[in-house]
Amino acid sequence: MTDSLPGETGTIRVIVYDPNWPILYLAERTKLLAATTPGFVELEHVGSTAVPGLSAKPIIDMMAAVVNLREGVSLIPRLETLGYHHIENGMPGRLFLRKRVPETEITYHLHIIECVTWNERNERLLRDYLLAHPQAAQAYGELKQCLAVEYAHDGLAYTKAKTAFIQSIMDQARDERGLPRINVWEE
Repeated sequence: MTDSLPGETGTIRVIVYDPNWPILYLAERTKLLAATTPGFVELEHVGSTAVPGLSAKPIIDMMAAVVNLREGVSLIPRLETLGYHHIENGMPGRLFLRKRVPETEITYHLHIIECVTWNERNERLLRDYLLAHPQAAQAYGELKQCLAVEYAHDGLAYTKAKTAFIQSIMDQARDERGLPRINVWEE
């Protein structure tokens, strides 16, 4: 299994929506908040597993907001006690941590960003758009299933092949909210 981080290899698995994903998120949220209080200003389930009915990789993506990233860095030792590992990923303005649970085949991704950017984060906008537009969610799920077969062992190619679709959705989501359009690769 891959988490589609640059340079990683493995088999991409996109599976049918699992109704346990929100339950897993809520349980993990409870642990995260207990371990980081005070710390997170916001914490939400984002990504495909946050959209009922959407096929996805078994990765629970979460986004947390902190006042500033220095504060987020100070939380890393507490997050490590929960099994999270800080991954340098080259994404400016965010910390990225991952927790793998091999016995369940579930991976948790935790994106920590500054609260000043919270309302305009692409991950949140994409999730909200897909929740409000089931036909777009269905099309996205079908695209991901096809691409997972085509690029089963190339996470970077899989991610790049989704870019045009995601950019189109992001443009629509930003238009609906009166936000400026941005390139999805800029964030």
